[in-house]
Amino acid sequence: MRLSRFFIDAPLSLGQHELPEAQAHYIGRVLRHSAGDAVQLFDGSGREYLGELIEVGKKNVRVELREAFDGQAESPLRVHLGQGLSRGERMDWAIQKATELGASEITPIVSERCEVRLKDERADKRMAHWRQVAISACEQCGRSVLPVLNAPVTLAEWLESCEAQLKLVLHPVAEPLTSHDKPSSLAFLIGPEGGLSDAEVEQAKGAGFHAARLGPRVLRTETAPVVALSVAQQLWGDF
Repeated sequence: MRLSRFFIDAPLSLGQHELPEAQAHYIGRVLRHSAGDAVQLFDGSGREYLGELIEVGKKNVRVELREAFDGQAESPLRVHLGQGLSRGERMDWAIQKATELGASEITPIVSERCEVRLKDERADKRMAHWRQVAISACEQCGRSVLPVLNAPVTLAEWLESCEAQLKLVLHPVAEPLTSHDKPSSLAFLIGPEGGLSDAEVEQAKGAGFHAARLGPRVLRTETAPVVALSVAQQLWGDF
């Protein structure tokens, strides 16, 4: 039986802990765990904790953590993904797969051809939803550190603030990734469903980005980060 692994949004240490209500409900009511079951918890610090459920009620769950160890090492290649804001499941997929593939930071980008506009309360709900997508991806893939998930910004704002040794904007007419030397940090800019306009690609180049392509075919916005991160991790990371 696979050991259940959960993210806890609070500092963990050896000893007894009462879990937050949301996790308690999921563990007790959804997964139907019971006292005596083994669990593995992590808090995003890079440490993992093995323990045993000692009390499972309708609204409260207590666990005793008995062993701590270093979690899965992060990729030596730090990747900041600037992902064009897209609709519904496409954005969820991009964030989920970027997390699984080791992105260290993710920023949704509002660009010219974005079909999604988020404001105020709706933006807060989407941020909470995307964070849970990233948490679930970490729980599944074994990452011990959550990627930094930034609030959506305009393309101009991101280009001005983005820092990386190598900055790449994906574009069908460009040099392949293999034409670049190994960087210690990398930024990818990927457009929304409608892609980036020619003016936006030139804007990115003016901010120090190099145009790069992944192959002869045009990829969907939710496919591009999967391929880009996979190739980058194979070339320069931990694949």
